[in-house]
Amino acid sequence: MKNLKNRRTKERGVALVEFGLCLSLFWMPLFLGTVVIGYSLIQAIQVTQVCRDAGHMYAFGTDFSTTSNKYLLASLGSGLNIDPSGAGGNSVVILSTITYVDDVTCPNGQAPGGKSCGNYQHTVFSKWIVVGNSALHQSAFQSSSTPPTTDSSGNVTNYWDAPAARVVGFSPSVLPLTSSSQLAYVSELYDHSSSPLSTFLGNPWVASRSVF
Repeated sequence: MKNLKNRRTKERGVALVEFGLCLSLFWMPLFLGTVVIGYSLIQAIQVTQVCRDAGHMYAFGTDFSTTSNKYLLASLGSGLNIDPSGAGGNSVVILSTITYVDDVTCPNGQAPGGKSCGNYQHTVFSKWIVVGNSALHQSAFQSSSTPPTTDSSGNVTNYWDAPAARVVGFSPSVLPLTSSSQLAYVSELYDHSSSPLSTFLGNPWVASRSVF
């Protein structure tokens, strides 16, 4: 009787060790992986949705160069920490209008007044608006690290000649532009998460792009 009791005690001890090993080697990593992937999926969905909404509003005439509309955009992405003042935050939204410099803009390759037309027969940024922390990330279509020069409304000055206004990587497969009458409205959102979960994944960046 005593031997049977000792055997049952040993079996319970072995079962407890097996449960601990199973929990630490299988169930805990599975649980943590589910949490991390779920968080990343939620973040990606929000970034994609805000980027698309911003691009849609921009394409339909919403002027995001105004302070009120910058705060409106920040409220749409409340979980992304978009700072309308541009002083900080973890996200940046880049809204741009891309067009093609042809003979309408530069007749025979010459700008009005006989000035240079260095971007003749190239796609360029004709409008450029940034909402959020501009130091975080640059546009995927910038030709240089310096963004194009704009006025207070976001209109790119001298886009037919300024080197920084030239677009790269906007291939015909994205949206073919062959005339100055054609415009592409582009929205880009780059979010740099400060969450430990994103750091655990090794890539804190989540990005999305929409073209209208």
